[in-house]
Amino acid sequence: MSAEGANQVFRPLVAGDPATIAGYRISARLGEGGMGTVYLSYTPGGRPVAIKVIRPDLAGDPEFRRRFTQEVQAAQRVQGLYTAPVIDSDTEGERPWLATAYVAGPSLHAAVSRHGSLPVPAVALAVAGIAEALQAIHGADIVHRDLKPSNVLLAADGPRVIDFGIARAADATSLTRSGAIVGTPAFMTPEQASGAACAPATDIFALGQVAVYAATGTPAFGEGTSHAVLYRIVHEAPDLADLPDELNELVTRCLAKDPSARPTPAEIIDLCQRASPQTELRRPDGWLPPAVAADIDRHTAALVPPPQQLRNRGRIALAVAAVLVAGLAGVGITAMLGDGGGDSQDGPNTSKRPSRTSSSPSNSPETAPSSSPETTTPPDPNPVQYKVDLPRDYSLRFADDPPKPIEGGLYDEWADFGITLDGDEFHTNNAMVLLINSQVGSLKTCRAETRYAEFIPLSSVSKGTQICVTAGTGHIGLITIRGFSPENAPNQYVTLDLTIWRNAAEPVGDS
Repeated sequence: MSAEGANQVFRPLVAGDPATIAGYRISARLGEGGMGTVYLSYTPGGRPVAIKVIRPDLAGDPEFRRRFTQEVQAAQRVQGLYTAPVIDSDTEGERPWLATAYVAGPSLHAAVSRHGSLPVPAVALAVAGIAEALQAIHGADIVHRDLKPSNVLLAADGPRVIDFGIARAADATSLTRSGAIVGTPAFMTPEQASGAACAPATDIFALGQVAVYAATGTPAFGEGTSHAVLYRIVHEAPDLADLPDELNELVTRCLAKDPSARPTPAEIIDLCQRASPQTELRRPDGWLPPAVAADIDRHTAALVPPPQQLRNRGRIALAVAAVLVAGLAGVGITAMLGDGGGDSQDGPNTSKRPSRTSSSPSNSPETAPSSSPETTTPPDPNPVQYKVDLPRDYSLRFADDPPKPIEGGLYDEWADFGITLDGDEFHTNNAMVLLINSQVGSLKTCRAETRYAEFIPLSSVSKGTQICVTAGTGHIGLITIRGFSPENAPNQYVTLDLTIWRNAAEPVGDS
């Protein structure tokens, strides 16, 4: 595919778009919606991120800003394989914004609009993944409130749910006080249509509607004026005439008018297995139709950043392109496309964020050295292993050899920062991922993972738990929990096995 064809995945910037946002260089537009504009950018290590900048009128509403701050803080704690995690934000500046990992793939809405409905096995796998995402979202006490096909992105390794919890921030703004509806009428729920309180079961009804759209290409309650659609959602049965029989039980239970009658996410996963018994709920290569898979390839190919967006920290400037050629970049790169954002007519957001939550790159532009495609790919760095007792409120810098606990959070030294035990949670100013039991901790695993988080509660880890951490300097650390201090010990600490691959954040091999 030509570079010109690949670049058509993204929209060019227009007059008034910011050149940078808190040090993130803006490369393209990803989408616009009711709350702001979403832009493509890259981390210093070349990872793509999606940055949503909130509309000026919403930013000027004190109640919106208060709720937006609460929702972003909650969203940063969501750890799920099928979510696009929030990795950075500024809720206090003139133009609030948040950054999520970028998903290389089209939205479910775009895929169905372009290529038609999905086959039953693909629908079952997609719905099961969304249900697992809802488990993580609801576990953080968040109700999505705006789950719809444009907020589900299709990646090579499964769906990703985006924009979770953000719709709540607009509920008490001047928009809703003036009688406007927050949400897309065709995918709203009886509770939202009637003004009742939303709960986790609200997202289940929406998931049923998403399943109908994925399997038939049309909304469950038809189209037309918003008032007519909302009336049917509250008072009438869905139109399931074109729904495959295998999905009938799943959809019917999700679309129960009574929230208490709807299944839990765990029950939905079981229903998906029954709907497609010939396909185990494992995501094989080719789980999507070839036309949709080709769209994913287009999104992946378009992600090769301009050379000036890669920083020279002793790594190869063409590393991201090498990964794409190797076919690895399609796994786990994540995004926020679709209905995000509104017009951004202001200049760059230069307000200084609290250093505790900052993981932004420097505002100083750097240009990577030129490199020819024939450049020999260097071998992976050798791992270096340490055993460390990390006390509470102490930090580790991966650049140190050996890393010694340093008192304080090093919040102003984001580039050198590794990890800190901050009270009852691990914290980083960069990116870390809590590995699941089926994953083997390795350099390859840490490179491929993009479920970024800044905080991991101690309550989420136990002996043997592994955490990947990528520092701003490009060092990658694999932390294995080996033990905890006794409860009555005067100083609380966690014993860690720490493996560090220095200058390894750019994928440079197949380790």
